[in-house]
Amino acid sequence: MPFLPEDRPGTLEKALKINLAHTIYGTFAEIGAGQEIANWFFRAGGASGTVAKTMSAYDMIISDEIYGKCSRYVSRQRMCDMLGHEYPMLIQRLNAKRGTSTTFFTLADTVRAKSYRDTKEECHGWLGLRFQAEPCGPSNDIQLHVRLLDDSNARQSDALGILGVNLLYAAFQLRDDLPAFLHSLLDDLTRKRVEIDMIDFSGPAFAASEFQDRLVALKLVRLGLADAALFGADGEIWQAADVLYKKPVFLKRGSFDPITRLNLDMIARGQAAFQADFGDEARDNIEILEITMHNLLASGAEVPDSEFLARADILQALGKNVLISRYPEFHRVSSYLARHTQCPIGIVLGLPLFQELFNERWSADLEGGLLEAFGRLFKNQVRVYVYPMGDPMTGQILSVNDARVTSEQKHLLRYLIETNCVRALEEPNQDFLFHTSAEVRNMIHARDPQWQSLVPDIVLQQGPWKEIATPAM
Repeated sequence: MPFLPEDRPGTLEKALKINLAHTIYGTFAEIGAGQEIANWFFRAGGASGTVAKTMSAYDMIISDEIYGKCSRYVSRQRMCDMLGHEYPMLIQRLNAKRGTSTTFFTLADTVRAKSYRDTKEECHGWLGLRFQAEPCGPSNDIQLHVRLLDDSNARQSDALGILGVNLLYAAFQLRDDLPAFLHSLLDDLTRKRVEIDMIDFSGPAFAASEFQDRLVALKLVRLGLADAALFGADGEIWQAADVLYKKPVFLKRGSFDPITRLNLDMIARGQAAFQADFGDEARDNIEILEITMHNLLASGAEVPDSEFLARADILQALGKNVLISRYPEFHRVSSYLARHTQCPIGIVLGLPLFQELFNERWSADLEGGLLEAFGRLFKNQVRVYVYPMGDPMTGQILSVNDARVTSEQKHLLRYLIETNCVRALEEPNQDFLFHTSAEVRNMIHARDPQWQSLVPDIVLQQGPWKEIATPAM
């Protein structure tokens, strides 16, 4: 059933409340799925109180003439072009007449909904709202990316219209409460119909710290509006469909609590092998460190936002891009990346985590079981690089060939190695090999100063660990 708290109105009532306010007035510019948002305000009655203009520059030539040329029509850049054209025009034409009593807005969207040709292209869209929080005030922006998950054009268009009404209502009624704002975007919708995988707030109306970009990205995942959120080393929110488009990707998964020299050696050796294997195809790849929130969210012991952001600060200080995900299974991470790029994808794992791929509990929900999980994992150009581990009991170094799998799974392991889906990383840095991340955490809790030699210097200089680091002499 669609989620709708008792204290919030339904979609049609939201549209009517805005229409009857007579103080919220603006332009709807919609491309790709019809005039679905504006239609709710006409259906509600009293649309003259809200709608100054509706338009849809559906033809590409006409769209280019109005908003300028662009390489991709369903993109953040096109949505920004639409806002940049329509909002100043609205202010210029109407401010003198009603500016002192009106908060103006422009709501723009550019969408790729399901086609009658039934192609396998991603159904998604960009929505942008530029608005005044008070008459004659400065503008504020909300920009979001949505995935449309319904199986028909009509259902996707309906979902987009509801989402647009929710966005406009939340901007004027719920912007002082971020969780309530985000939850309200799915009023009269379900998570099975839409995924909001990026939202960006800017302007004086969103000066509060809770609207900080990375915190918002974390909230999307925590609240279940998105399965994953991506942001760059500079802290900017990234939309995977734009950033990963036609780009090779290299990924390392972990809790990074804290990141260790072992992690960095694993990344460096994995990167070298990835680029040696794929050559120019892997050049300038997007390197991503993924923090998997699934176990943290499921355990009941939720990691505080401040602690998570401290981890992210360290990773970004090291120049790393960060992916927050709810994916417990590796094949879902692979599918997420492959959805946005057809270029090679490299994933580096330590041997213990690689062995976990053969645990059949991660494929229990797949009809094809373990074989289907590996089929999904290695779809397209995906290669897994396995970093060896040190056995503290024997002092031996164990490689992928020593992976602990069942006798029945050994045939599958050999097949993956022989077909180069899986590659062993050789000659690791033995100074770190016998000190896992878990062991480093234990050292920190035990106040064992040896931990400081096992982490990069940045860990000792900032974040929660600097308080217990021994000052350099």
